[in-house]
Amino acid sequence: MSWQAYIDSNLVGAGLAQAMIIDNKAGGTWATSAGFALKPNEATKIVQNFADPSKFTAEGTVLGGKKYMTLKADNRSVYAKLGAGGAVLVKTGQAILIGLYDDKLQPGAASQIVEKLGDYLVENNY
Repeated sequence: MSWQAYIDSNLVGAGLAQAMIIDNKAGGTWATSAGFALKPNEATKIVQNFADPSKFTAEGTVLGGKKYMTLKADNRSVYAKLGAGGAVLVKTGQAILIGLYDDKLQPGAASQIVEKLGDYLVENNY
């Protein structure tokens, strides 16, 4: 399965508003949903902050130029809120999954979607 297929089927196809998969070392984009892009240096900052997750809480989580209030951050996942929606980031062995949700999806359901794909990738050495 291509990385784009994971976006289309497992993330956006499961109810997320937008999603992206980036490399967890350099922050390069592997796949993204239409209309979702990170600003310069945001991916690098995400990779760096996973090394010290307290920075997500101290600095907020910035995606596409929008600053999300971080609710939970550890070396595996970040949950953040912005208005009626939010973001879930999950780090695997090689990737970081980023899922954005809106008011049509409950935060718990959004986290379950992203965490489930993260578990699958970890089980398959990604």
